[in-house]
Amino acid sequence: MLTVDYDLLDVGPGMRVLDLGCGEGRHAFEAFRRGASVLAIDWGASEVATTRTWLHAIAAAGEAPAGASAEVTRADLRALPVPDASVDRVIASEVLEHIADDRAAIAEIARVLKPGGRVAVTVPRYGPERVCWALSDEYHANEGGHIRIYRGDQLEERLAAAGLRPTRTHHAHALHAPYWWLKCAVGVDRDTRATRAYHRVLVWDLVHRPWATRTAERLLDPLIGKSLVVYAEKPGSTGD
Repeated sequence: MLTVDYDLLDVGPGMRVLDLGCGEGRHAFEAFRRGASVLAIDWGASEVATTRTWLHAIAAAGEAPAGASAEVTRADLRALPVPDASVDRVIASEVLEHIADDRAAIAEIARVLKPGGRVAVTVPRYGPERVCWALSDEYHANEGGHIRIYRGDQLEERLAAAGLRPTRTHHAHALHAPYWWLKCAVGVDRDTRATRAYHRVLVWDLVHRPWATRTAERLLDPLIGKSLVVYAEKPGSTGD
């Protein structure tokens, strides 16, 4: 399940792509399959191990084109082990809301991007996230949980303050917002008949991508899409 639109980010063969807060690797996998040279970074040791395992499996299955490469490492997003101006594309999906000093992480994104490079940042959308916080402290007030809720203009201002130029935005995953509202209402860790049924629908949608749910989500994303996606560029030439 991708949050970032790879066509809008314009990820292509031979590009150096950095996936920050990669989690279990979903965005890194797609960049790898598109022929990029991928570096996936996360602070969690288990997330790094899982991402590395799946990237090796993708390579072994021949799903990545010749010339593509992938690495995974554990690192702090506020001090990236990446040279200045060395990356063509950066993805930071659902990670900034976990970082106390998010400005330092955004400054690192700007530092490692080449002039003309692009970044896609995704965070929980303000409205749906406020509902989750109102329904449940357990949802966010835990170790490694969400420590802030971004307004769209606030996120764009922080990107601009680091020298990046926001270019466009969209929302994603509208069908997931009611699921999390339900989870927060009944208890995040409670496994109820209702939450199991809703989860089965989400898995079915992910696997089969039927016309009905894809159309419904496309229509609902502007209203209740759970994620906000902001694309930005680093001013300058794309020349190496």
